[in-house]
Amino acid sequence: MELKDAAVAMLTADYFEESEVLFPYYRLLGTVGRVAVATPGGAPVKGKGGFGPFAAHTGFADLQASEYNAVLVPGGFAPDLVRRSPEALEFLREMDRTGKPIAMICHGAWVAVSAGILDGRCITSVPFIRPEVEGAGAKWVDEPVMVDGNLVTSRVPNDLDAWMNGFLEVLSGVRGDD
Repeated sequence: MELKDAAVAMLTADYFEESEVLFPYYRLLGTVGRVAVATPGGAPVKGKGGFGPFAAHTGFADLQASEYNAVLVPGGFAPDLVRRSPEALEFLREMDRTGKPIAMICHGAWVAVSAGILDGRCITSVPFIRPEVEGAGAKWVDEPVMVDGNLVTSRVPNDLDAWMNGFLEVLSGVRGDD
């Protein structure tokens, strides 16, 4: 896929980790055709450190998997709010069913746990949620970036560059399983 033609949805909510939203958002703005920030009600959100309001483009209820080539789930405490949305979970499930790239960092994997898409997969995340990840049937590894099919995962803000490089390689079709 030509990256300039790609549309990426970013699922977030209040209490997001600022670096895990801002770094990929601006990196994607300069790389892909469209980045849509989706929040629970389509309203602006604030970061856990007080940054914001950060504008949203759409609400979870308006997401259609057919309109996006990939989805990105940043961390912080926002994923705990994102995973409470049936619409966000169904969107993630549909993206996974169709093999579209799903990038998650830090606590972002909580959303995949709740969506039930981790069984038999190999991922990484912030170590604190390792028990939930393994309880969902995934193998957890301690690596800066892990690619398992369409899933691209990372641990913490120090891994942002590796995470985004891996995600863009998967999105462009350059990289598959590690």
